Amino acid sequence: MEKIVSFKNVSWRRSGQEILSEINWDMEQNERWAILGLNGSGKTSLLNIVNGYYFPSAGEVTVLGNRFGKTSLPELRKEIGYVSSSLERFAQVLDYETVEEIVVSGKFASFGLYEQVSKTDWEKADALINSFRLDYLKGKPYHLLSQGEKRRVLIARALMSSPRILILDEPCSGLDILSREEVLSLMKEINCQLIYVTHHIEELVNEITHVLLLHNGKIVAAGPKEEVVKDDLLSTTFQIPVSVRWEEGRPWLTVNREMAEKSELVKSRK
Repeated sequence: MEKIVSFKNVSWRRSGQEILSEINWDMEQNERWAILGLNGSGKTSLLNIVNGYYFPSAGEVTVLGNRFGKTSLPELRKEIGYVSSSLERFAQVLDYETVEEIVVSGKFASFGLYEQVSKTDWEKADALINSFRLDYLKGKPYHLLSQGEKRRVLIARALMSSPRILILDEPCSGLDILSREEVLSLMKEINCQLIYVTHHIEELVNEITHVLLLHNGKIVAAGPKEEVVKDDLLSTTFQIPVSVRWEEGRPWLTVNREMAEKSELVKSRK
């Protein structure tokens, strides 16, 4: 069976500095992965390779059966939906576009409508808006939405093109608790392959099946969620002693402050 994503001994360098080192990672059909790591651990660089924006300095990358170096990366990108908080900066250019217009623009990978929109496209956008429980926002200008509502609209927009992979890069960044939970509840509505990036383990809802931990551009661990989200592996990843408790299949993190005071992990960062 074709792997969704395959990295074999992949490294990536920028300005002579190695950002990712010897990454080996396979994403199989029907798996939903979360990538966790501190800021600067290499998460975004890894995503940019999956997206085809970065080409590996070494190793072999295959995404959706397309081996890098033997495929058209712009064509591959059409199969991948991408959402991050930075997308809001682009959407702000079109603050007065309605929710429906923002969502349907995902069909054309543009902010703003510069092509003819078919009746079928409008119907699909309407269905996405309804399934994401955003119907109360129909006709409302984008700039009047809350941050959480904007994030949910952008996720619906990313699904407009029926991507085979959806990448959510810290979609809950900057959101309050209620807005975060509203975004996380959408995981049930996403039917394609998912890569979810965060540094908050409480965002690993039941729909996430696998986890990859990154530290300093290297994989600490990768595999089924319950096998990877463990005290020792997370302590190494986050460079501070932590413990994990599980509630209804969802992990929550606690910092062991007494151990942190004595920890060589913490001292090594000072």
